[in-house]
Amino acid sequence: MKADPGFRVHSFFYKLLVGFLALTGLAQMPIFKRYYISDVPGLGWLADYYLTHKLHYALAAGLLFLMAFMTARWFRQWAGSFRLSVSGLVRLCILAGVVITGALRMYKNQPGVSYSPEATMIIDWTHLGLVILLGLAALVFMFFGRKSYAVAVGNEQGPASTRKKGEV
Repeated sequence: MKADPGFRVHSFFYKLLVGFLALTGLAQMPIFKRYYISDVPGLGWLADYYLTHKLHYALAAGLLFLMAFMTARWFRQWAGSFRLSVSGLVRLCILAGVVITGALRMYKNQPGVSYSPEATMIIDWTHLGLVILLGLAALVFMFFGRKSYAVAVGNEQGPASTRKKGEV
């Protein structure tokens, strides 16, 4: 599939959003202050829980917008010509789990909403575990050359094996 001009931009923003979501998510735990990472010049903001919390929410909203945009584009332009690859399906399922557990955590943070300590711990650990799994899946698929999320219908090898430079 020929890369349309916006595809690289979407990919760049996806990677940027996920990277900063991981950073601000880790900042919700006091590890940056505890291990003196926030003492490094320019990284002091990582120890500010409220700032990183608000940033995490804003970045999550950006990721949800990008996901909705790409989903609409999938159904409007690509659904007949492409199907999800195995790597795309795996990463999509993991990302859906991250979004669902993040939404449950966000709901728990609303005034008047309370989960049991066990439920809170399960949601938090599941969210963190799925984020780690998403990163590991991306590394594994990158290592084995299965980076593409979609393959052309009828092309079982996927676009990565047949594409030229500048194509997606």
